[in-house]
Amino acid sequence: MNSCILQATVVEAPQLRYTQDNQTPVAEMVVQFPGLSSKDAPARLKVVGWGAVAQELQDRCRLNDEVVLEGRLRINSLLKPDGNREKQTELTVTRVHHLTLDSATGILAQEESEVSYGRSAAASAPVKASPVVTPTAAPDVDYDDIPF
Repeated sequence: MNSCILQATVVEAPQLRYTQDNQTPVAEMVVQFPGLSSKDAPARLKVVGWGAVAQELQDRCRLNDEVVLEGRLRINSLLKPDGNREKQTELTVTRVHHLTLDSATGILAQEESEVSYGRSAAASAPVKASPVVTPTAAPDVDYDDIPF
């Protein structure tokens, strides 16, 4: 199954357009996320949202916003004028989580969203954290006295 979750920064604001046949909204934007190592340059990725997700991208995503995106990765192969093929990666978004910076603690936190994407209320309900289990001290065992 092709599923991807990515935390990124919006570097190009979403642009909303509509399909010709049934006027379905489509939003496109570009996000950026850090490279794998400190030497790597940040990577950019085209993001596409359809329907209600497109409307949310247009309404709530702004330049330099931190977002967590859920969706499917896709690779498009394009033929360039010089005859070479170029591969472009894009993420088709199914869900958007907006992050805000708490000025008091400096920690990113998820904003509450009113938008539902066809999931039941029970499926999108927050999960309660499990209780913290502290490890008990292991009995003192002298591993040198074990016969083989």
